[in-house]
Amino acid sequence: MKTRSAIEITGLSHAVQRTEILAPTTLTLPGGKITALIGPNGAGKSTLSRLIARIEPPPEGTVLVNGLDVAQTPGARLARELAFMGQHTGLASRLRVRELVAFGRWPHCAGRPGPADSAAIARALHDFELEPLAGRFLDTLSGGQAQRAHLAMAAAQQTPWLILDEPLNNLDLAHARALMAHLARLREAGGSVLIVLHDLNFAAGWADHVVAMKAGAVVAEGPPAEVLTAPGLSALYETEIAVTEHCGRPLVLHHLGGVAERRQEA
Repeated sequence: MKTRSAIEITGLSHAVQRTEILAPTTLTLPGGKITALIGPNGAGKSTLSRLIARIEPPPEGTVLVNGLDVAQTPGARLARELAFMGQHTGLASRLRVRELVAFGRWPHCAGRPGPADSAAIARALHDFELEPLAGRFLDTLSGGQAQRAHLAMAAAQQTPWLILDEPLNNLDLAHARALMAHLARLREAGGSVLIVLHDLNFAAGWADHVVAMKAGAVVAEGPPAEVLTAPGLSALYETEIAVTEHCGRPLVLHHLGGVAERRQEA
């Protein structure tokens, strides 16, 4: 891993057919941390992550990843600085799991893998419990297995920054927790993670930094204890949310007042 740095965003915005999807945003994402992007549907979380990773070229503003201008950096160089996994990965029916994971090494070996590449592939297969599935075709996997295969490909890329857009989709509780533990190990090794999450307790339990978005704008950022508060989350999601504490971290409780009221009426 490289030394810890940051993603610096200045005046970044995005619109589709004159509809503003992301308001002009200036933000610094700290290196060496797990940063969770949270917010309701349509908040702009996925758009922001895709613009950072240059999946969509930003029409306005700048993004610097570890000092490199994303808009000006050649793709091969950028692919050694950040890895991205989006929500819609798609499946190639005649591709095996090991072959998919091996694509993560392309920026390093251009299709001519050496011992370091083979070791990275083997490590990713192990970390995501895919060794028994390595020879399976992708279209024979369950949704959760396929999700883990794509996560392994991103991890095998071994970049300073890992950007994940809702990676917990399709994962059961055990594999979701295993993914977050893997991200924590990457952080301890000096890596940096930006992850879009809907489950607030995964953000509360694992993130070092939280960015809350609503209607295309950043409305709060900071440590979990500062962002994941009952008043802040209730306003963010426009529903009553309670927050307590567990093991020194926030614990988010969905408000069940309606259930209590119905029981009282009964």
